[in-house]
Amino acid sequence: MAALNSLIRARRVQWVLIAAAVLGLIIGLDTLALHLREDPLADVRAYYDAGARLNAGLPLYQQTATTDEPGFYRYPPLLAIAFRPLALLPFEAAALVWESCLIVACLLTFVRSGIRNRWTWIVAGWLAAPIAWSLAVGQAQVAVTFLVALGAPWAIALAGHLKVLPILVGVYWVGRGDRSALTRLLAWTVGLAVLSLALEPNGTIAFLTFSNLNQVGNIENRSLYATSPVLWAVSIAALAVLCLRHANGRAGWPLAVALSVFTTPRFFMYQASTLQSAVRGPDDEHPSGRHTPRAS
Repeated sequence: MAALNSLIRARRVQWVLIAAAVLGLIIGLDTLALHLREDPLADVRAYYDAGARLNAGLPLYQQTATTDEPGFYRYPPLLAIAFRPLALLPFEAAALVWESCLIVACLLTFVRSGIRNRWTWIVAGWLAAPIAWSLAVGQAQVAVTFLVALGAPWAIALAGHLKVLPILVGVYWVGRGDRSALTRLLAWTVGLAVLSLALEPNGTIAFLTFSNLNQVGNIENRSLYATSPVLWAVSIAALAVLCLRHANGRAGWPLAVALSVFTTPRFFMYQASTLQSAVRGPDDEHPSGRHTPRAS
């Protein structure tokens, strides 16, 4: 690991990384223009319609959209519940409010990563295309990225109630033996589940059997699952082992974030935007309780 750090700090390597970030930014701007032209705010429709179904007293997961369409709602009920007030507005107004929230969340993610941290902007350049895609279509992935970037158990629990797999970031605390963080993560996860059950009992119960591998669908899937389910499972298991092994090192948090991103069997490029949250880890504590600020 020390040799790798020395290599990354080498001047020539730094220039290569910066050049890659600039190239990524150019690709990102092109991606933004493409999706603003072809499918602006397309994914907002799924959240809006889900909220509208709840407002009308209809089953949350009975929908006309198919799993291959952006209007298909495949997420936990909490996101649809949050959209109920917005679903009372015309779609254009609701989409504008939602997109404004996503832009703020994206900016706050950069702030959390560190405005003066060069890695914030290098990684943002590398991920410019996924970030641009997420913003252009109004993807909840932007909100998930911000929550994961906060690095707090409550934020990871909330992100898990938006898109399920962010809960895997908890492997980081498992590897560190941090019982306090794990207890808080479990408490928040259960508490939000109880809240979801209280606000939308039918949808919450239905989600338990609704989410399955049949929803992978027939898409341009970038997950290893599309190539080989066995290879996908082996790679995820290997990544989980790496997370546990290196949880106490500098690679621990980035590996945990990567696990939460790449575990999905249905992977679009925009989902890689959450890797931005790996730039800065949480403000950790040792299991003994001693505070240890994380180096940027």
